[in-house]
Amino acid sequence: MTAPDRDTRQTSFMDLALEEAEQAADRGEVPVGAVLVKDGVVLAKDGNRTLELNDPTAHAEIQVIRTACLALNSQRLPDCDLYVTLEPCPMCAGAISFARIRRLYYGAGDEKGGAVDHGTRFFRQPTCHHAPDVYSGIGESRAGKLLKSFFQSRR
Repeated sequence: MTAPDRDTRQTSFMDLALEEAEQAADRGEVPVGAVLVKDGVVLAKDGNRTLELNDPTAHAEIQVIRTACLALNSQRLPDCDLYVTLEPCPMCAGAISFARIRRLYYGAGDEKGGAVDHGTRFFRQPTCHHAPDVYSGIGESRAGKLLKSFFQSRR
């Protein structure tokens, strides 16, 4: 696969994650969406559902990891790539590591709650079991605007 094809696919999967984030916002959830892909096929896509499910662990990343693990009948996802609109928090970074996800693509950085390139920098810790390849800034502008708009409307 050539680099331009790969860039197009990355953008396409992030577009799906952004659609999930928009749907989460429509439900009153913090607008974060995620898509989990294996061999170019979407295994799972979802957005935050913490309010809907009364579950503080129902972040978009956790939702798609759970769905994909069930679909593949495995607790590990070593050949899978995760696209998420916001830099994962410590809980989600831990789940990504334990699931052995191959690559993480995320949109907007999160200086306050992120744990990949901000905060704890989970994957750089010596206690981290597995660190995916990380690519940031994909769909960053759109993801950032969605988040800012969401929080401004609640102030």
